Amino acid sequence: MKKIYNTVVLFVATGMFIGYLPIAPGTFGSIPGVVLYYFASKYLDTYQSLLVLGALLVIGTLAAGKAEKILNEQDSGKIVIDEIAGMYITLLFIPPGIVPVIAGFLCFRALDISKPYPISYLDKNVHGGIGIMLDDIAAGIAANILVRMLIFLLEILIGRSL
Repeated sequence: MKKIYNTVVLFVATGMFIGYLPIAPGTFGSIPGVVLYYFASKYLDTYQSLLVLGALLVIGTLAAGKAEKILNEQDSGKIVIDEIAGMYITLLFIPPGIVPVIAGFLCFRALDISKPYPISYLDKNVHGGIGIMLDDIAAGIAANILVRMLIFLLEILIGRSL
């Protein structure tokens, strides 16, 4: 029974085992966040989208903390549920479209990789499941703001909505 439990935890924490990819697991791990955003923007209202976010954050925090122990690695690169959540936050309530999605993906990955302050502070000083999730939550919030600013500037430049 414990083996099944551990497998389920790792399935969730590694984003359906995407985290085991040998190259760029965090980048590939962000893709399910884009897919989740697509379905949420198409089929869910505001409250349902926020409910999905809440569930993702709670389940992600629990799974990340348990996976860290199962893998015996602090903030393992195999754990990508934080990237899924961060990408979902990045695109949350952003108008759907290829330009905003690409901009969001690039902004989120740049912030998640470079970890400017305060993201770096959270990454270094908060540990366990919440620590794994928190720096990506912060990167997602920052990326969401950046995407909104980019959309605003682009719309001014082209003279119409995206």
